[in-house]
Amino acid sequence: MEAGSIFSRRRPSPELLLRGAGLSYLGVMVVLPLLAMAWQATAPGPAAFWAAVTEPYAWHALKLTFLTAFVMMAVGAVTGTATAWVLVRYEFPGRGLVNALIDLPFAVPTVVTGVMLVALYGPDSVVGAILADAGWKVIYDQPGIILALLFVTYPFVIRSVQPVLLAMDRAEEEAAATLGAGPCATFFQVVLPSLWPSILTGSALAFSRALGEYGSVVMVAGNQPLLTRTAPIHVFGEIESGNRHGALAVSAVLLAASLLILVALHALQRRGEARDAS
Repeated sequence: MEAGSIFSRRRPSPELLLRGAGLSYLGVMVVLPLLAMAWQATAPGPAAFWAAVTEPYAWHALKLTFLTAFVMMAVGAVTGTATAWVLVRYEFPGRGLVNALIDLPFAVPTVVTGVMLVALYGPDSVVGAILADAGWKVIYDQPGIILALLFVTYPFVIRSVQPVLLAMDRAEEEAAATLGAGPCATFFQVVLPSLWPSILTGSALAFSRALGEYGSVVMVAGNQPLLTRTAPIHVFGEIESGNRHGALAVSAVLLAASLLILVALHALQRRGEARDAS
C-alpha cells in the first residue's frame, strides 16, 4: 500500500504532461525550424550575411516590402477601425452577412486573391482601363502590392477593435455629449484612447502578416526587379537560381522583424494589463 502511494505521488500530473506536450510541439514545429534557418543564414559570418542583405536586388526588395507593409498598416488601421465602428454601433440590413464576409480573406487562398484583383483591376478589365486612362496603374505596379496586402490583412484590425467596442461602456460618451462635445470630439477624446491598444494590436499583426505575403503579391506585382519584386518573391527567386544563402539571409531579416514586432506587442499588452490591474 505504501509503495503504491509513493508511485502515485511520483506519477506526472496531467497538467505537467499537457505542458510538456505543448512545449514540445512548439519546439518541433516553430522553434527548431527558426533556429536552423538563423544558424545557416549566419554561419558564413557577419560579412557574408551583410553582403547578401545589402546586395542591390535584395536591399530594394526589403525596402519595398517594409514600405508597402507600412502604407498598408496606416490605411488598414483607419479603415479597419471605421468598419468595426459601423458594425458595432449601427443596425442595417445585411449586417450579419457583412460580418461574415470580413473573415473571407482568412479562408481564400492568397493566389486566388491575386487572381481576383487582376480580374478586377488588370489592364484587360473595364476598371483597369478606366484607371489607366486616368494615369493610375494598379496591377503590375506598387499600388497593386498595397491593394493585395490590404485584402489579405483586412480582418486583423476589425477583429481586434470589435470586441473592445462591444464591451465599452457608453456612459462616458453620453456624458461628453451632455457637456456639449460633438461626435468627432467625443470619438477622439473619449473613445479613441480606449481603442488604441486594440488598434495597435491589429495593425502590428497585419504588418507582420504583410511582410511574408507571397501568393497574392506575386500575381499582382509582376516580379519586376528593382520595381515590384518584394522580399518573399526575391527569396523564392534566389532559391530557384541556387543562391541558398541569399534566400536565407533575406528570410532571416523578415523573420527577425516579425519576431521583434510580436515580442514588443506582447510586452505592451503585458504592461497594459499590469497598469489596468493596479
